[in-house]
Amino acid sequence: MTAHKSITERVFQAVGFEFLAILICTPLLAWIMQKPLLDMGAVTVLIALLALAWNVVFNRFFDRALARMNLPHNAWVRVVHALLFEGGLIVMGVPLIAWWLSVSLWQALLLDIGVLLFFLPYTYVYHWGYDVLRERFMARRAYES
Repeated sequence: MTAHKSITERVFQAVGFEFLAILICTPLLAWIMQKPLLDMGAVTVLIALLALAWNVVFNRFFDRALARMNLPHNAWVRVVHALLFEGGLIVMGVPLIAWWLSVSLWQALLLDIGVLLFFLPYTYVYHWGYDVLRERFMARRAYES
């Protein structure tokens, strides 16, 4: 599969990722938390926007730190990157979830952990499916040309 994607396609892929996640998570979390669909929809959109913004900010600073310390982008650095990214998202997201849904910090943390456990396989499946569909689309486009 080809990895050459324009910035427009990368934005499309990221927005599709978040949009589908919101469509899946909102009713599921509303049911689990026994909260109104509108409230849960608002909090999932807020967390998705927070995650997108945090991704941009965090990656900029992380990449600068790697360059400044002259560290390779190896497996251990990727593990540290993932842990710091998710840790920062938890630190910002849990109080927001607790406040918006009027739940305790503990309940918000448990919800956030549950969402993280959803996103691990979801991320894998979404990007795999996207790449498969993209490859088929590109092959059909090349065939029709």
